[in-house]
Amino acid sequence: MDILYLVDRLEEVVKGSKRLPFGSIRLVDESRIWPLLDQMRISIPDEVRRAERIIREKDRTMAQAHEEAERIITLARSEAAQLTAEHTITKAAEERAAATRKQAERGAETIRAGADQYAFDVLCKLEQELKRTLTVVENGIRTIQAEREGSDNKPPVEEERDKGRITTP
Repeated sequence: MDILYLVDRLEEVVKGSKRLPFGSIRLVDESRIWPLLDQMRISIPDEVRRAERIIREKDRTMAQAHEEAERIITLARSEAAQLTAEHTITKAAEERAAATRKQAERGAETIRAGADQYAFDVLCKLEQELKRTLTVVENGIRTIQAEREGSDNKPPVEEERDKGRITTP
């Protein structure tokens, strides 16, 4: 499942939760949050595996480009050997082989650069989403801790006054 979709769903759950009056605290239904977090834990390794697969494909493409370059070079050398009878023909063949090699190397470099850029972009997006998700989780933890500390630190007299048992002068 796409991590961005899961983050959007988590955001919808938080936005759809009830807000406590006079503050920015929301009551979030745990039963709706936990499944999303579990799916995120499953989805993040999928994103990493996808990035690794892209890197493997890049390496495979580079290896194919090198093989093709070597094949072209071998072909050019055999053609050059056949044409050594005449100096002009030999020189032209050497130039053609060099141009073919340069072209193959440029093609391999272009493929490598494109694959590297794509892998970099995917990993950067994944990093951003992980940071954003971590921030959401940390904010939720802080909110829950703040709520716990707020209710734990209330003096007993204030609790009794809140219940209507003690009146203040």
